[in-house]
Amino acid sequence: MRISLGYAKEKIQVNIPEKNLQGVLAPNTPQVSLSEEESVRQALLNPIDSPLLKETITPGEKIVIVTSDITRPIPTAKILPFVVEQLNQAGIPDRDIAVVFGLGVHRPHTAEEQAMLVGQAMYARLACFDSTPEDTVHLGETSRGTPIDLSRRVVEADRCICLGNIEYHYFAGVSGGMKAIMPGVSTRAAIQANHSRMVEAQAMAGKIEDNPVREDIDEVAQFFKVAFIVNVVLDEKKKIIKAFAGDVLQAHRAGCAYLDSLYKVEIETLADIVIVTPGGFPKDINLYQAQKALDNAKHAVKKGGVIILLAACSEGLGEHVFERWLLNAPNPHFMVTEIQRNFELGGHKAAAIAMVMENASIFLVSEFSPEFTRKMFMTPFPDFESALRQALQEKGEHASILVMPYGGSTLPVMRSPGK
Repeated sequence: MRISLGYAKEKIQVNIPEKNLQGVLAPNTPQVSLSEEESVRQALLNPIDSPLLKETITPGEKIVIVTSDITRPIPTAKILPFVVEQLNQAGIPDRDIAVVFGLGVHRPHTAEEQAMLVGQAMYARLACFDSTPEDTVHLGETSRGTPIDLSRRVVEADRCICLGNIEYHYFAGVSGGMKAIMPGVSTRAAIQANHSRMVEAQAMAGKIEDNPVREDIDEVAQFFKVAFIVNVVLDEKKKIIKAFAGDVLQAHRAGCAYLDSLYKVEIETLADIVIVTPGGFPKDINLYQAQKALDNAKHAVKKGGVIILLAACSEGLGEHVFERWLLNAPNPHFMVTEIQRNFELGGHKAAAIAMVMENASIFLVSEFSPEFTRKMFMTPFPDFESALRQALQEKGEHASILVMPYGGSTLPVMRSPGK
């Protein structure tokens, strides 16, 4: 069977033997009837498990709106005006509203970046600040021992509203919800404690219940009250396709259920060989970006199986800490154990790749040299045909094959018994 796969800026046609093909996994197409603005407005007018935002606010209160930093795709500028409109209707003047960007452990913003994130009109009206991991208030510890140290400006406000986007996260399960607070406005020590649990078996994409990372994040809601959230689900072009507003946990869960309806794809059995591509440029511009597709593919492959990753990586690895971890480790398992002891952004993605390697071999078709690919503990191939030929030779002529043409936005899940 001929299948078209994105690679760099082109589509390549690959042939998969019919007798081996178990299936082609692709996300569902969302049915969008509202504009981005209408979706946000409708969510605010129909909050989940909460009164209208303007009905929860008292004039005279100081409001802080926490949103993501520049490393996240949430379109804050499209959401913020509608939130501020409701606050104004509740009798809150602009001078009593502040926007805080949750940096986590990322770098501070420039003034120009802050203005771009909220939009020029909102930037001219509202005070905007980066979170302050060096100036925090200690609120206790979660049951797992994670310190709850949050930016003082956020804690000392009368009301906190959080904005976010909901997408799969490879160890926190999903983004959005309380993730705006932990790790958004938390300290490095707190983030280290929380994220170090990424190596636990239940810390995986799409999983909320019994996920030690996500449950630790959500437990922070017992120590710090978030009054209201607005979370959005985005399409491949980062446009809002649906918005959810209201209670920090219940509105978030509704958004997660919608995300699942689009991007979770059920499979009957795991495959011997999984062929995956991020979908081409720009998703395969470097390995740091392509990692998400690789991580999703691990949920479809048998233990001891083969993942064939087609990712051009024309701009290399994509992040210097990620590169250091991948190229300097003596073996993959070292990265898995080291990330628990010394959590480091960039290194965490290298460790995630190493965790895939502990379950399956990775055959990489890319622009990297063979020597460079081997340094990353992957097997290099000059083209797809030679990679598939080798995979079939290793796994047998009757090996089962699953194909994931849009690996970054497709999450394979085993079908529940009886369905």
